[in-house]
Amino acid sequence: MPKDAKLVWSNCLKFIKDNIRTQAYKTWFEPIVPVKISDKVLSIQVPSKFFYEWLEEHYIKLLKLSLIKELGDDARLVYIIKMENTFGNKQPFTESIPSSQHSSLNPQNVDGPISGAELKNPFVIPGIRNLQIESQLNPNYNFDNFLEGDSNRLARSAGIAVGNKPGGTSFNPLLIFGNVGLGKTHLVQAIGVHIKEKYPDKTVLYISAEKFTQQYVESVKKNTRNDFIHFYQIIDILIIDDVQFFSGKSGTQDVFFHIFNHLHQNGKQVILTSDKAPVDMQDIEQRLLSRFKWGLSAELQQPNFETRVSILKNKLFRDGVEVPENIIDYVAKNIKTNIRELEGAIISLIAQSSFNKVEITNELAKEIVDKFVKNTKREVSIDYIQKIVSEYFQMNVDTLQSKTRKRHIVQARQLAMYFAKKFTKASLASIGNQIGKRDHATVLHACKTVDNLTFTDKQFRKYVEDLNQKLTL
Repeated sequence: MPKDAKLVWSNCLKFIKDNIRTQAYKTWFEPIVPVKISDKVLSIQVPSKFFYEWLEEHYIKLLKLSLIKELGDDARLVYIIKMENTFGNKQPFTESIPSSQHSSLNPQNVDGPISGAELKNPFVIPGIRNLQIESQLNPNYNFDNFLEGDSNRLARSAGIAVGNKPGGTSFNPLLIFGNVGLGKTHLVQAIGVHIKEKYPDKTVLYISAEKFTQQYVESVKKNTRNDFIHFYQIIDILIIDDVQFFSGKSGTQDVFFHIFNHLHQNGKQVILTSDKAPVDMQDIEQRLLSRFKWGLSAELQQPNFETRVSILKNKLFRDGVEVPENIIDYVAKNIKTNIRELEGAIISLIAQSSFNKVEITNELAKEIVDKFVKNTKREVSIDYIQKIVSEYFQMNVDTLQSKTRKRHIVQARQLAMYFAKKFTKASLASIGNQIGKRDHATVLHACKTVDNLTFTDKQFRKYVEDLNQKLTL
């Protein structure tokens, strides 16, 4: 009585499942469809040529043993490659390839396997190691050392929610945006690390947008674009860092659009970071921007003084170092731009003390902080802009941020907003929040007003030129 292809393959799968890890089984065997069986030749359908080559390279012995167990020593395997109509082709691409394993089962039969050159993997995916897809996550980036504060509360809370239930919240995609050094990479990797701990069978992949683009360009050169797409469509949680890198790259945007749609429709989680909000992204296709807005966009802002102190204390505690409270306060008070510089300053302070065998004093702290502020002065912060504008108009920052409608104060405030938009990557909402708790519409109006007055008012144009010079020194 002839055997049924589904039954044979089902029995093969039971054997295979007992001999490999669950993640590898889900990734490489669950998508396979048994098609037919004839004269001890089992035909199975796989979604891409890359998929077939991966099976041949890594699971040939396991497949051979499972087939022999079911069909005997003369068993043979044929792959039917059926690529889906991913880019609007009229017909899906279909190709049948005999497995190279039949030459192992029957040494006399050497007519069948395709040439060695064709068997070469057409698309080398960084991160695939042995039987698993390596997540590329840094375990040191976790929620325990990502301290909560007013500047990150929404983003951190959303990240924890996604970590507990990836693909099962309304935060899909989750886009974390903000200026450099504020912890975007730390937060999204913490989400990935949390998911791997809670759901070890899920496939998590962290990759930079630049690396993703390089892989895509390489796949186009090698005519393996469908393989590239299929690889990313099997990921359960895809984390792409610095998605603004896609700006102006229409091919990369197009391929990511298709990957995103597939993942989203299948309940997979997408997590992105950017140095700006979706509304401020340039040269990103509207259809992709609309996808970014489907879930939650959460901003990381500059940490306030209390949060900066907590970050430093946490860093020192983890490193087992004690530093006087007044020194911690001094560093936190004077380095406001970002967390990376804040931690860098305290590390430099400890290193100087250790290498030179001197105590950590106020003088040493001032020396280190002065170097950091001097070296990072070109990266203009919103706080620095407010300070320069306030000094120029001979008022304090509190007055600049106040609710008063006096003309010269309003103009100073508008100039501060204008230069904040010009010299920083902060969103309009973030600029408004830091300059007197205004909304993004106020910032937009301020920028337009400054542009108009620069053309129509000679004195105002002088203000703009003077301040521009001071801020670019």
